[in-house]
Amino acid sequence: MKRSGPYSWIIVVALLLVATSLSFLDRQVLSVSIIKIRDEINISDVGYGFVNSGFLISYALMFTLGGVLIDRYGSRLGLAVSVGFWSFATLLHSLASSAFHFGFFRFMLGLGEGGCFPGAVKAVIERVPKERHALANGIAIGGSALGAVIAPPLCAWLLLSVGWRSLFLITGGFGFMWLAAWLFFTRLRKEANSVSAITPPEIIHYEKASFLSLLRNREALTFIVIRFVLDPIFYFYMFWIPKYLNESQSLTLESIGNILWIPFLALGIGNFLGGWFSDLIFRKTSSTNKARKIVMGIAATITMPLLAVGFINSTTVIVILMALAFFAHGLWITNYITSISDIFGSRVTSTVVGLSGSAGAISALVLNPLIGLIVVNYSYNPMWWYAGLMYPVAFIILVTLIPKIESNGFSKI
Repeated sequence: MKRSGPYSWIIVVALLLVATSLSFLDRQVLSVSIIKIRDEINISDVGYGFVNSGFLISYALMFTLGGVLIDRYGSRLGLAVSVGFWSFATLLHSLASSAFHFGFFRFMLGLGEGGCFPGAVKAVIERVPKERHALANGIAIGGSALGAVIAPPLCAWLLLSVGWRSLFLITGGFGFMWLAAWLFFTRLRKEANSVSAITPPEIIHYEKASFLSLLRNREALTFIVIRFVLDPIFYFYMFWIPKYLNESQSLTLESIGNILWIPFLALGIGNFLGGWFSDLIFRKTSSTNKARKIVMGIAATITMPLLAVGFINSTTVIVILMALAFFAHGLWITNYITSISDIFGSRVTSTVVGLSGSAGAISALVLNPLIGLIVVNYSYNPMWWYAGLMYPVAFIILVTLIPKIESNGFSKI
């Protein structure tokens, strides 16, 4: 087989960016369009919480199962199936006429999207040089921010132009366009760009790992606990911020579409800079531990101003604080996921990413209906307090339980 050039991995990373963009675009379509859907279909706040739970149930299941399957069958096939299935589920949303329909189609969406991030991380390990892993993960994960930046203005415009049913048809169609490009550009490149082409032979063989052995592993448990603690925060951002701006700040749908892209742009910048800065520290110090933890410590510190959101009446200031929080999350999640690949290697990284993602989705699944009750009976303030406190708590957990980020027995011979 003819070997591809040294930078051919960039094409794959670009496609991963688009895939994660589509995953967040398809998730956010409902959070924007629900404002209009509720004019036609009666869905209460608590009911909307349970609709989102349909996504979270299947997402929690498939994050782990998807990670296992992608570790077994590789990123090319895994991502093709994942994106194809969730794009079909997005199309089906156009047929919904009740909260139950939306809940079922969100369940299907979660089944497909569960494999996206484990697949993206696996593709980076398979095809990208080690010294570029954090940057590549930052770009790939940053697609989620790109999708979220595009979603509010695009969905608001399409919603007002063609209606919410056509909106789901259009966004679902984007996924099938990506699928054709992915299968075309990766059809003969796995071997040429695989980890065996860029990694010394002595470290490309891995011991087999069972779920039980992973669940007894301190590093794996630490990553799982951190996602369990933090993921409800970002699900709150995704599912509830449009409603928060509409109800608490009295913004119109058009106004929300005009400003909601700002925090998500900050998220994408955080993803990119988090990867770039971490790789820079690694090249300067040759210390994976310093490279990842310095950036994650900075991220944890700059989430704390969110504690003040409930006491501020200025929409401008609130959006600035949201952008700062999203930027911090971008720094954090890029180095969090790269740390998993640093410790666990190609053999089981997708599985650990999957287990941690499932833990986060389960946590969000439990809390999402509760958020609806809190919003109805009290306010949004408790969620802002939680968002401002828990990243520092998670960082303390990380540095305490994983004193040094380095390869463990799951990534060595």
